[in-house]
Amino acid sequence: MTFREDGAAALDWAASYLERVGDYPVLAQVEPGEIRSRLPASPPETGEAFADVLRDLDAILLPGITHWQSPRFFAYFSVSASEPGILAELLAATLNSVAFLWRTSPASTELESLTLDWTAQLLGLPQGWHGHIEDTASTSTLAALAAARETTGRNVVVCSEHAHSSVDKAARLLGLDLRKIAGDAEFRLRPDELDLADAAAVVATVGTTSTASVDPVPAIADACAAAGAWLHVDAAYAGSAWVCPELRWSQRGVERADSLVVNAHKWLFTPMDCSLLWSSRPDDLRRAFSLVPEYLRTSDEADSLSDYGPALGRRFRSLKLWAVLRCYGREGLQARIREAVRLAELFEGWVRDEPGWEVCAARHFSLVCFRREGSDADNEALVERVNRSGELFLSHTRLDGRYVLRLAVGNERTTEDDVRRAWEALQKV
Repeated sequence: MTFREDGAAALDWAASYLERVGDYPVLAQVEPGEIRSRLPASPPETGEAFADVLRDLDAILLPGITHWQSPRFFAYFSVSASEPGILAELLAATLNSVAFLWRTSPASTELESLTLDWTAQLLGLPQGWHGHIEDTASTSTLAALAAARETTGRNVVVCSEHAHSSVDKAARLLGLDLRKIAGDAEFRLRPDELDLADAAAVVATVGTTSTASVDPVPAIADACAAAGAWLHVDAAYAGSAWVCPELRWSQRGVERADSLVVNAHKWLFTPMDCSLLWSSRPDDLRRAFSLVPEYLRTSDEADSLSDYGPALGRRFRSLKLWAVLRCYGREGLQARIREAVRLAELFEGWVRDEPGWEVCAARHFSLVCFRREGSDADNEALVERVNRSGELFLSHTRLDGRYVLRLAVGNERTTEDDVRRAWEALQKV
């Protein structure tokens, strides 16, 4: 078959998958090693038809897929790869641009800058911030803390006990000492506990992973300014919600950040991976990362985005975000985020009103933390049973030493019926 015929078959497979994804068990119903055992141990000697790849995708790989695109994927922070983003990902792979210099991909370099400016406007961020795309928030945070270390000459990073584990990993990779601050009753960093005399950076979180709590960024910014410490704000999940004016209460103080990360692949309906990193101090990022050997020197008077982060080669990630912004617009993004928040609020009400269940943390955005009356073992068994049923997929955390269930609404295909089915499944098991 030709590329056009194979491509049509692949696109038809993708469209059919999205139409039927809600029919699959959300959590893969296989055991470790099962998928590999069904595949040849050695590569083929001669080429095979692409149709054979699609056949084995259905027969062998699909049973081992945990369906992040399912409308009843409620674990971690659920995500959507939207149709415009999927098609743009195909186009980006077709072009196969490698934008390590401006001249190696002027369109990719300039579209990335423009798209970050567009997104900043949609989210209400300050004008003039420099933005670029990394793969994940882990890399964005690593880049920000490397710039903080380079700029301050200090070796300590401070965060809440509820900060994401990417801060721990970045500190380990950079040789930084990590100091964690206990959270308050609402699982937020306590500014009165900050001692920043030797701190290179503080990581404040808007939308923590466990509870979507919001650290008091204005007070943290005051402490950073007084101590000369870098302020990095992790809004990987919740930052997308700022496209809705009524949710910008959580943005207070962020305008004083030195760096900010928002993951477009979490709640801006862009396929994985697309992590947006802005900085009000781009020159400091550039000093930390710019390294130009002779073979990369050019006469172009243009920025290379590789000077602002750890990666040299860069995929054309902005194309998929640009496609989503154009095809959805501000109104489309707002409608989808507001619906996710409404559905989470609805689920929270069912839990609160049902005897024998409790809400365990204030609901922020589209995350509900809850549990059934009983022991931690009972609740852990409940999660395991409901996940193994295939009806939905939940994750958990621990709050105040207790095992707590998390339901996060974020998939644009999730309906009220999907949330109701999740609640009924929980009650049934």
